[in-house]
Amino acid sequence: MDRIVVADDHPLFREALVSAVRKARPDASVVECSSFAEAEAALNAGTVDLMLLDLKLSDVEGMTGLNLVRANHPAVPVVVVSASEEPHTVRHALAVGASGFIPKSASLETMVEAIGQIMEGETWAPDVGEAEGEEADLQSRIASLTPSQLRILEGLKAGRLNKQIAYDLGVTEATIKAHLTSVFRKLGVQNRTQAVILSQQIDLG
Repeated sequence: MDRIVVADDHPLFREALVSAVRKARPDASVVECSSFAEAEAALNAGTVDLMLLDLKLSDVEGMTGLNLVRANHPAVPVVVVSASEEPHTVRHALAVGASGFIPKSASLETMVEAIGQIMEGETWAPDVGEAEGEEADLQSRIASLTPSQLRILEGLKAGRLNKQIAYDLGVTEATIKAHLTSVFRKLGVQNRTQAVILSQQIDLG
């Protein structure tokens, strides 16, 4: 039986997503979450075959949630669900590993179609064309980071110190410093502040 996590802090829209999931996969076990913390607990509790993730939850916003899921649970297909439908948002979500992107303006029928296709291993998203110029360059830099480096970057954005990030990841502070050197090189920046500013430019969700 498929186990599907639906994470959205708006009760009515979460209900719509659950309805779409049940139409697409009638036999699926659905876990409803109203926060990212609840979603993480669901991911840690057992195998998840699909996750529907709102870009703006009460305890995480933008691409941060997606980055963390991709870093901590790389095997779980994640579909971003968002009221933000700008092409750059869609492209960035797909560039950092989302398996699909469903706009909140989509009809129930479209959601059902999207979920069905993604469960079959395909990618589903609105046609927004390819990233170009600076946008493509920024996306490629972020995409070059490993899961561990993404988690470290999220720690920087949260204002955490090296020793705090090391504790979060269960590694030494020296390991974090070594990773930061690589993160700065891949992003083309010189320090923590520049890395945070750059990631905020890309975090368009």
